Amino acid sequence: MSKTIFGKIAAKEIPAKLVYEDDRVVAFRDINPQAPVHILIIPREEIARVSDTKPAHEALLGHLVWVASEVARREGVESTGYRLVINNGPDAGESVPHLHVHLLAGRALGWPPG
Repeated sequence: MSKTIFGKIAAKEIPAKLVYEDDRVVAFRDINPQAPVHILIIPREEIARVSDTKPAHEALLGHLVWVASEVARREGVESTGYRLVINNGPDAGESVPHLHVHLLAGRALGWPPG
């Protein structure tokens, strides 16, 4: 499988405005933000989408959510609220086939979302 743009960002082949990174995940600002705070959290491992995960990915999936909460704290939106979104497949709005969590915050977010 060739690297997606997110895989290239995780490998530091393409620059991005990183806000967090460790040995398992990278978080960076979305280049087309849908809210004042719009950060993508991606695993370094190239997994196309959440429906492609396996039981061995359980800890990684939990780590993605923990990192999202840590990034929200660092961005100062922990107390006002934020939304986490994972799109799975084209009908859900998935545009890059690399598992990623959207962290959206900085304004009131309507419901239903779409």
